[in-house]
Amino acid sequence: MNMPHCPAQKQCGACQLLSLSYEKQLERKQNEMIKLFEPFAGEGTVFNPIAGMDQPYYYRNKVTSPYVPGRKIKDGKKPQGKKGKAGAKGASQHEILCGMYAAGSHRVINTDACLLENKDAKQVVLAIRSLMQRYHMEPYNEDANTGFIRHAVIRVGHTTGELLVTVVTNGKEFPASRNFCRELKKRCPAITTVVQNVNTRQTNVILGDEGEKTLYGPGFIIDELCGLTFRISSHSFYQVNATQTEMLYRKAIKMARFTGAETAMDAYCGTGTIGLVAAKGLPDAEAAHAARVIGVDNVASAIKDARENARHNGIENAEFTAEDAGRFMDKLAKEGESLDVLLMDPPRSGSNEQFLRSARSLAPKRIVYISCNPNTQARDVDYLVKHGYRLTEVQPVDMFPHTNHVENICALELQ
Repeated sequence: MNMPHCPAQKQCGACQLLSLSYEKQLERKQNEMIKLFEPFAGEGTVFNPIAGMDQPYYYRNKVTSPYVPGRKIKDGKKPQGKKGKAGAKGASQHEILCGMYAAGSHRVINTDACLLENKDAKQVVLAIRSLMQRYHMEPYNEDANTGFIRHAVIRVGHTTGELLVTVVTNGKEFPASRNFCRELKKRCPAITTVVQNVNTRQTNVILGDEGEKTLYGPGFIIDELCGLTFRISSHSFYQVNATQTEMLYRKAIKMARFTGAETAMDAYCGTGTIGLVAAKGLPDAEAAHAARVIGVDNVASAIKDARENARHNGIENAEFTAEDAGRFMDKLAKEGESLDVLLMDPPRSGSNEQFLRSARSLAPKRIVYISCNPNTQARDVDYLVKHGYRLTEVQPVDMFPHTNHVENICALELQ
């Protein structure tokens, strides 16, 4: 496979492995997972080949770009266009930079293309920059806390092609918003909805909590994953590489070895994606489904989305609870409940000993542990192996080609 050149690679630092062929990248990641989990392997432990991508470029279905002032524009060189009041007084005095941050900094690298970002989403980023110049919208200056447009966040429906554009502004008033949306839609026809998110805090957090307003369309997009449909809004958690997410979920469901009779828990369930797939089963019947799925997460808004996703897909054998998963498992154990399969997908920091002790108290027959940080996963697998579980299968998935990141699934059985 030919390796495209990226002029911003050294400045950006996001594609650490771009200089390696994709085959070499996969080989390197495979070896890393074997080295990491071999100490916990026993007789019969299977190390599956890493699941790579057929087309490992332009896979990021969520693209975020800041807008910041660049060089000062000399007199007589100000942007030309319609006069407008869209968040600024007069024309911009600076060039507008957009793209990504340099590694370990808040310096924006001005780029018109990226080998990882969805092409339609990148087109929207550039169209917004052009419209900012046309409507005299000032980019945000983080140091001075001035300017109007801070960020754009574009989410793309992998199967539907729908585009959700969230424009983050440093103020609630958005004059000329109707013309702005009309022109943006004209330039990027795939856009189905535009949302304004307000963030006036002097912070590097992208989305604000000061309210949102739908400027165009329904305020959300729909996407399909493993035969289920999910509603995605500006705050929804949704994997940025849908192709590999489907691969990941298919592998995990097969590793759970459902027969249709099990009670399963989806811990750290978020908006319920993998739990709902476990409850419904894979669309091509590659694996059976669970009889009952209990999804648990301590984020109430995520649980609300999970319940809506279950209702939307007509799934009645999944229930979702807003609670700490460890405490919930302790409660189930005290009530004499049993659990056949535990699905867990914790944050990068991994699980904690309290959660793992709670899991031991409920003693699920099988644990399928999905992780975006195999190092903390290895720490937790070590604990589980020392407390009665056997590592049966390891399945790496290349969720982020050309980067150092590896997603990994471990299957464990109670001995």
